[in-house]
Amino acid sequence: MIETAAPAATGSAAWAEALLLSFAQAGYVQADPAILQPAEPFLDLSGEDIRKSLYLTTDASGEELCLRPDLTIPVARDYLASGHAGQPMGFCYLGPVFRYRGGAPSEFLQAGIESFGRQDRAAADAEMLALGLEATAAFGLNDVEIRTGDVALFNTLLDALDLFPVWRRRLIKDFNRKISLEQDIEHLAVATGSAHNEYQGVLAALAGSDRKAALALVTDLMSIAGATNVGGRSVSEIADRFLEQSTLKGGGLPREKRESIQRFLAISGDPDDALAQLRTLAADARLDISAAIDQFESRIGFMAARGIDTIKTRFSTSFGRGLDYYTGFEFELHAKGNGTEPLVAGGRYDGLMTQLGANAPIPAVGFSIWIEALTQVGSAP
Repeated sequence: MIETAAPAATGSAAWAEALLLSFAQAGYVQADPAILQPAEPFLDLSGEDIRKSLYLTTDASGEELCLRPDLTIPVARDYLASGHAGQPMGFCYLGPVFRYRGGAPSEFLQAGIESFGRQDRAAADAEMLALGLEATAAFGLNDVEIRTGDVALFNTLLDALDLFPVWRRRLIKDFNRKISLEQDIEHLAVATGSAHNEYQGVLAALAGSDRKAALALVTDLMSIAGATNVGGRSVSEIADRFLEQSTLKGGGLPREKRESIQRFLAISGDPDDALAQLRTLAADARLDISAAIDQFESRIGFMAARGIDTIKTRFSTSFGRGLDYYTGFEFELHAKGNGTEPLVAGGRYDGLMTQLGANAPIPAVGFSIWIEALTQVGSAP
């Protein structure tokens, strides 16, 4: 049984409708995607862990469907099916989403904006943050905590360090999901050497292999064994694990590369201060990450031009929102003293469109407004 929000939410819904009108006046077209959605995109992009939060069903053809748990993916799917894919378009939305949340209502309202196809990424990023701040201000909150990060900087750093692909994938996954990052950095720094391993034959077969070859080998081995997963791990996860162990047998992550990653992850402060620290790190470690840093600097300029007080904005290189599909700028707006639940949250997800079937990459950035949270702390009628 789905527990729905109480009727008292009428006031917040009226506020959200007014906000939606202001977004429409700013040029964002109102989107109204179907409530019933294919489950596969959510499971693929957010991981199987989200399954326990979804309301799932199956149609007559066997396709797994779900009540939409958010609106970003449904709005993106409709955009791709519209015939305007690739063209700059902006959408705003307000509607119910459905997600199991323990004792909290499983049906709740979500508003937000998605912007597709804009090539001026730094300006679009700044616009999203500015519109998010307008949303909180419209609800009587003019002094919120602004937390920002940029996963593109971390990805560029790993590229510049020329890590083995299996190490790079693991660290990015850790970063996105906020798990075990420091522990894995230390783990990758220690080579396994000649210690006995019950899978020595598999590791030897994988020596020098790429991920495609490793996946093929592990798939064949598991097919022979009649298994589809081991200990809850998928074939791809097992292949990555074998590749990692095979790579570590040839030597661990060099000390200077480990220190560069750790120094990078320690950078935080206001954006201008973080910018200076990033340029110093790049120079000291002779890392070619200037393009990503220049994009970061450009965004700071557009933020200031939008009237955002960058001195009051906190930037951290280790900040991430816990979703794999983010590719660049990320942000959250919090009520003062609320360390966990954001009022507004979003960022850049340029890789999403190709993952949903687009023939070519399409820039995308947006944010969601948690109306329920704003209702609890805001002062608007």
